[in-house]
Amino acid sequence: MSLHEDAVLVLRRYEGQPELRDVYLDHLAAHPGGVYKPCGAGHVTASALVIDPARGRVLLTLHKKLGMWLQMGGHCEPGDDTLVEAALREAREESGIASGLSLLPGGPLRLDRHPIPAPCNWHLDVQYAALAPADAVAEISEESLDLRWFPYEEVAAVADTSVVRLMEAARARL
Repeated sequence: MSLHEDAVLVLRRYEGQPELRDVYLDHLAAHPGGVYKPCGAGHVTASALVIDPARGRVLLTLHKKLGMWLQMGGHCEPGDDTLVEAALREAREESGIASGLSLLPGGPLRLDRHPIPAPCNWHLDVQYAALAPADAVAEISEESLDLRWFPYEEVAAVADTSVVRLMEAARARL
């Protein structure tokens, strides 16, 4: 199964945000390469909010290009067979937590469509949450200006609404 086919299956199974889900499915139906960055009409991305429920905190990265505190995530790559693999790979790369991350079961938590600068138009983000192991040590990556654990109650003060909604969805699923 290709990453494109996996994305279609994941989105068909996703029961939340039906109008936005249909936008994603229409995009994939119209663009066979719609999961990869070269697709000029936009592309599917995968992200994961790294969460430490035992300590009541989430790990956010200060994105180098955007200057915003965000969850770990990014572009799908040819070596990714599934959206789950892409989300976990991005979480490991950007958090520096090399092992022990596991996605919350039950599929994606949310979808977030946001505009990006030309030559592309949109990121169609499929958002997951990853549980950090108890002994997780985060290390900043080249893609970040900073990397920091935030208590749940501080996230709304530093991050945008998309991150806050993702955190709330993750906490509700725990």
